[in-house]
Parts: sequence; C-alpha cells; structure tokens
Amino acid sequence: MTARGPSDRLVVGRIGRPHGIRGELTIDVRTDDPDLRFAPDAELATDPVSAGPLTVERARWHSGRLLVRFAGVGDRDAAEELRGVWLVVDPEDIRGSDDPDEFHDQELVGLTVVTVGGDEVGVISEIRHTGQDLLVIGRTGGGEALVPFVAALVPEVDVPGGRLVIDPPPGLDL
Repeated sequence: MTARGPSDRLVVGRIGRPHGIRGELTIDVRTDDPDLRFAPDAELATDPVSAGPLTVERARWHSGRLLVRFAGVGDRDAAEELRGVWLVVDPEDIRGSDDPDEFHDQELVGLTVVTVGGDEVGVISEIRHTGQDLLVIGRTGGGEALVPFVAALVPEVDVPGGRLVIDPPPGLDL
C-alpha cells in the first residue's frame, strides 16, 4: 500500500534521521514495494518541492530500517536538512494489483464505514502502517476509532460504492 500524502501525490516514504556521518538517511517506508521505489538511480519527487527531486544512490536494510543515500548528500549535515521531507510519486506511477484483496491507501481514505448490521461508524481518514495495518476512522459522533485491517474484521471493501463494512468484535469501542 502507498499512503496519500501532501499535495495530490502519493507518499512512498518520509525521511527520518541521519544514520552515520556519510549522508545515509533512515526512511519511514510507506509503500509495499520499497525495492522498486528505492532502487539505485530511482528519482523521487519531494514535498516540499524545494528539497528535491532526490536520486537514490544506494539503499540497504539495517536492523529492520531502510537506509538510503541520495546523490549529492555526502555528510550528516546535508542529510539532517532533509529530515521530515516526504518522498512522493504521481498516482499514475503506482501500478495496480491483480489481487482483489489488495488496496492502495488512497482507495480506502474517504470510504464510509458501516457495520455488518448497517450502522454508520464514520469515514476512513488515514491508514497507519505500524506492524499491523490500522484503519483510522473519523467517527460520526466525534473522535476516532482504530480498526485492524484484517479480513476477519473487514469482510467487505466496496471501493466503487464508497463503503467499507466492518464486523467489530465485542468490546471494540466504536
């Protein structure tokens, strides 16, 4: 999945803190295909636009984190200036999936959420990728609810119809 980000582009990552003194940066990955998006010579647009575009020089995994070195970023000070920059792509650059159970974040954000009993819960405002994908639902009555995006709890996703059906277990505060 790829997250909807600033402007109308899709976020594939966010630059984190520098790693070491030679300009490598940690990346908060927001795409299911990091090997493609962060391949050597891949060019990524940025938000803010003034920070890029950035060209991947090399990428490697270290202790579960993606480390990327961008062309022209040769030391820790230059890397530090990029902290917090969003790495984005145009929606047309995201290839679709043949898997009917796979969705891009931008397809889910904005869907109306209802229970299997037909009660309206709210609208999906965000997808959080933290070990388990979580749907962040802005509840109709105020506040937000977090629902794991798993088949047992989300039996139906109707993107063309603009709705997502959840089957919350007892005790899930909606």
